[in-house]
Amino acid sequence: MPDLDPDKANKRELTKLRNRTVILDAARAVFVEIGYDAATVRDIVGRTDLAPGTFYNYFPDKRSVLLALVEEASSEGARLLREARAGATSLDQIVERGFRTYFEFIAGDRTLFELMRRNAATLRTLGVDETGFSVGLSDLHDDLKRAVRAGLLPPLPLTYMTRSIGALTFEIGAEMATRDPLDVEGATKFATDVCLGALERLTRVAFARAASAAAETPATTAPRDPVAHTTSEPNAATTTSKARSRPATADSRQPADKAKTKKPGSSRKQRSE
Repeated sequence: MPDLDPDKANKRELTKLRNRTVILDAARAVFVEIGYDAATVRDIVGRTDLAPGTFYNYFPDKRSVLLALVEEASSEGARLLREARAGATSLDQIVERGFRTYFEFIAGDRTLFELMRRNAATLRTLGVDETGFSVGLSDLHDDLKRAVRAGLLPPLPLTYMTRSIGALTFEIGAEMATRDPLDVEGATKFATDVCLGALERLTRVAFARAASAAAETPATTAPRDPVAHTTSEPNAATTTSKARSRPATADSRQPADKAKTKKPGSSRKQRSE
């Protein structure tokens, strides 16, 4: 029969939580000190007071530990980004606040900063969904959709935009982490200028294409009267109108001129002949 004592159950859960936290803290320190590639599970367990086999009760290998560390950081970063962009009223604010918040988050957590600096190449190989970075990208995608609805952006391919901004954020953050001293301001300005410049050009191209498509679309005309256009006879009103508007020429005046110059009696002579 299972033990239903709530105190013992709580104690077991607390023990599990403590052991997992201890392993994560040890792994973070090892990855920063010697790098992920050189680290082993034995190195990680050696930094703890746990038995060697306890590690595998929580993680199957060192890669899963790295993923847990990155996911933990990504979740906190996503929360900060949501808060930073929540009050933005322009596209410039959405972009600038997002970059600044992320870079300040990296710089403010020294261990995370060192983890990224030491293991940037390894982190690039991790999938977006594996690391929890997809949460931040999903939030960014939603913010861009709201910007489109508000008229701050034309309806551009939002998935491409989201992934591009995410890649730009990670790569500039990783580069910033290699520099001493840290340059949050410079990284923020550069990333913002690149992103807004690209969005500005995409917006111009989108509007130009829309205008070109509109110009190529035939103008809508009133439907033709099937009865009026089934006869081969010209429309009298139209013919009259054209005649009135046609300028007189020498040929058109000739019969009138000849009539005026006929001699008297010429008609009688023709009849007698």
